[in-house]
Amino acid sequence: MSIRRAAVAGAVGLAAAGAAGAGLAHRRRVLARREDEPGPAFGSLRSKGRTVVADDGTPLYVEVDEPEVPTRLTLVFCHGYALSLDCWHFQREHYRARGIRAVYYDQRSHGRSGRSPMGNATIDHLGADLMTILDAVAPEDPVVLVGHSMGGMTIVALAEQHPELFGDRVVGTALIATTAGGLDPSRILFPMVPTWAGSGAVHRSVAALARGHRAVDRLRRLGRDVALVATEQLAFGDDVPQSYVAFVDRMLAATPFEVVAEFFPGFSTLDKFDHVEPLAKVPTAVICGTDDKLTSIGHSRKLASRIIGSTLLECHGAGHMVLLERPDEVNGELDRLLGTTGAVDER
Repeated sequence: MSIRRAAVAGAVGLAAAGAAGAGLAHRRRVLARREDEPGPAFGSLRSKGRTVVADDGTPLYVEVDEPEVPTRLTLVFCHGYALSLDCWHFQREHYRARGIRAVYYDQRSHGRSGRSPMGNATIDHLGADLMTILDAVAPEDPVVLVGHSMGGMTIVALAEQHPELFGDRVVGTALIATTAGGLDPSRILFPMVPTWAGSGAVHRSVAALARGHRAVDRLRRLGRDVALVATEQLAFGDDVPQSYVAFVDRMLAATPFEVVAEFFPGFSTLDKFDHVEPLAKVPTAVICGTDDKLTSIGHSRKLASRIIGSTLLECHGAGHMVLLERPDEVNGELDRLLGTTGAVDER
C-alpha cells in the first residue's frame, strides 16, 4: 500500500473511532445550546477588493475601508494561519465607526488570495508580502500594524527585513496571540486536520497526508461535528456562542489541507526573537488570552520582555481567538495604542 493510501486509510479508521465517542456527542449538544439569536453577521463587512501582486507573482486580495473624512493614519491587519481577513469582524466594525482608514488582506494561499508557488509558503515571504502591500496601499501614510498568530509572525519578519520602517512609516504595532519562535507546530495544526491526530501523529504524518490532501479535505467535510468540537475546545477559552465557533471552523475548513501542510514546516523552525528589537522603536501592544492552547501566554510574555517599552494585556480565560472572544478588551487596547502614536485625528 502506498504512503498516501496508508495515511488516508488510517485517517478513516481513526476518524470513525473518534467520532463514535460519547464525549464528542455530549460536547456537541452543549455547544448547540449556546446558540445566540441572532448572531453577528460574520463575513458581511466588505469593501471593494483589489489585487496586489507579490514579488513572486502571487496575487494578494486586499480591501481598504476608506472613511468619509480622510485620516493621516492607516491600520493594517494581518490575519493568522488558515483564517482570512474576515476574522477581524469586530475590529473592522469598531474602526469603521471610528472613521479610521484600515487595510485588510488575505495572506498568500488563504481566503481570496492566490496560491503561493511551491516552496514560498513561508513566514519570510509573508513579511515580504506585507512590505508589498504597504507600498501599494499606504506608501506615505503612517501605519499601525496589527497581527494575529501567523499575522504577528508576519510583522516580526517585516521587522527583520526592514528595521528602518519602524519609527518612520510604521508608528505602532500590536501582536495578538502570537510568538517569534519556540513553537510546537502541532498545537497550531491540530484544529485544522482531522481531529483524530494527536501531537506525535501530526509530526509523523503531515507530509504523507499532504500527498493525499484531497482525501483529507473530504474527511474534514465528513467529520464536521468532530472538527467543530475541536475548534471550540482549542480556539476559545471561555464558552462562546455556537455561531462564533462555526465561523472560525468555516475559515479553517475553507483552507485546503495542501496549504496547511505547505506552511507547517516553517513554524517548527521559526526563530526570530533576536529580530523583535525594531518594534521597541514604536509603541507596541502585546495581547493574549491566558487560556490560549495554541500560542500559550508564555510566548506573549516573552515577546513583551524582549520588546522594551511594550505593554502586555492578558485577557483572563480567553483563548487563541481572543480577537473574537474579547473584542471590547482587544479594541480598547488597540485604541490606547493608537492614542500613543500621535497619528490619530481625534474628532
